[in-house]
Parts: sequence; C-alpha cells; structure tokens
Amino acid sequence: MRDRPARVADVHELAASMPYVKRIEGPKGNPIYQVGGKSFVFFRTPQPDAEDPETGERYTDVIMIWVESEMDKLALVQDPDSPFFTTDRFEGHPSVLVRASRLREIGKVELTELVQDAWLSRASKRRADRWLAEHQD
Repeated sequence: MRDRPARVADVHELAASMPYVKRIEGPKGNPIYQVGGKSFVFFRTPQPDAEDPETGERYTDVIMIWVESEMDKLALVQDPDSPFFTTDRFEGHPSVLVRASRLREIGKVELTELVQDAWLSRASKRRADRWLAEHQD
C-alpha cells in the first residue's frame, strides 16, 4: 500500500470500520467512537489543558486516541517534533492527543495502526482475539 498523509476523514473511516463500533455524540456534538461502551477515539471539545502557547487560545481540533500501555504512549509523545502530545490532565491515562491540523504529519498506514490498536486496547478479549485471528499477516 502506498502511504499518503493522514486526514481527519481517515480517522472517522477507520474508527467506524472496526467491528462492534458505535459512534455517539458528546454533549457538544463531538464524535466519540466506542466499542462495548468504551471510547477508543474521542474528538475533544476545546479544553484549558490544550491551548496555543503564544495566544492562550484553546485548540478546537484535538483528537484523543487510546493506547495499549504507558510505553506505547511514551513512544509517541517523547519526540518534540511528533504531532502527538499529552497534558498533565492525562498523566497516567492510556491515551495520546493529536491535533487534526497535524495529522498530515503522519501517514495513513501509521494512523490505521493507531486506530486499530486503540480499538484492540478497549475491545473485550473475545472480540480482540477474534479480530486478531482474522487479520494475521
């Protein structure tokens, strides 16, 4: 597969394509993708913990993606040039944040892996095992 820059539409497409997914809307109309009642991709509303350091303006395009472990999270957020970040509010929370405006800095292949891993981290063991068995290379 030839890679290309990731887009917001890809996030929606990939999350919705996973089995047993339900898309709900948060209280402010923000999309949330869940499996078994557990969120794995969450489009955040503007929050005080994610703001432009120069203007203080809250980011309006933050997407939260669950990860399997703290090690996975650190691998994504440690590089200061990475589009992924976290905030003090998410210390100890198994997720990373990324601004939609920076998604193009990663490829669709990497985004696909992230969304699939997010789903796997939240799906029941039975569902995850079944999906993995069906998608072994």
